[in-house]
Amino acid sequence: MKTFRDKPDRRYFHFPFRRERRAPRTVPSWYEGLRAAIFVAVFFSSAIHALQTNPPQPVVVQPGAPGMPTKTLPPSTRAVLPPSSVADVEFMQGMIHHHAQAVEMTALIASHTENKNLRSLGARICSSQSDEIKFMKRWLAARGESVPKEVPNMPDMDMSRDQLPLMPGMLTPEQMEALRQAKGREFDRLFLLGMIQHHNGALTMVKDLFDTAGAGQDAEIFNFATDADNSQRAEIRIMQTMLNKQKPEEKR
Repeated sequence: MKTFRDKPDRRYFHFPFRRERRAPRTVPSWYEGLRAAIFVAVFFSSAIHALQTNPPQPVVVQPGAPGMPTKTLPPSTRAVLPPSSVADVEFMQGMIHHHAQAVEMTALIASHTENKNLRSLGARICSSQSDEIKFMKRWLAARGESVPKEVPNMPDMDMSRDQLPLMPGMLTPEQMEALRQAKGREFDRLFLLGMIQHHNGALTMVKDLFDTAGAGQDAEIFNFATDADNSQRAEIRIMQTMLNKQKPEEKR
């Protein structure tokens, strides 16, 4: 006969229980990229704010003479343009006047000839010399020098009052008037002859500048005058070739 003690004691029964292992939690790659982007944005924002609050002072260093140490100058130091010679200023003022006539000559091409090669050459001359006029005006204004007006070389003007004297190679009022009156092939011929004369005058001006003691030492003037000399020599060769091709055709 079973007694109460014969009943199985449930405290000693162990039910098998298997705990399933969960896969490790993974973070999407886009999330990691977002966190990195936010970190970089916050970092740069803080850096920019710090720079705006306490901007760094510029360091101005003056090179020393050969064998001598450099000097650190105060941040308030300002650059000063080197003094210009009288010849430099006169060269730039005269070349503005000189270039203005070349631009005036090229303005006649559209209404006076259908020559495509001449039109292309004229556009090139007009563009380059117009840009150079702007440069020369800035150079003079930066140094507090007088900037001449670009006055067309009209024959009915009083040159003593309205114009600067003709620079080397510039066309006389009579030559300009003949160019205005010409059309077609005659215009082409007069334009090429006139512009070759004009360019040769510019080469003379550059030579006179460099032959003057102390002139042409400014880096900007030196580069400008050297480039003008090279480009105008090249254009003279082009115009001389065009003129030589025109002569045989006129004999036919």
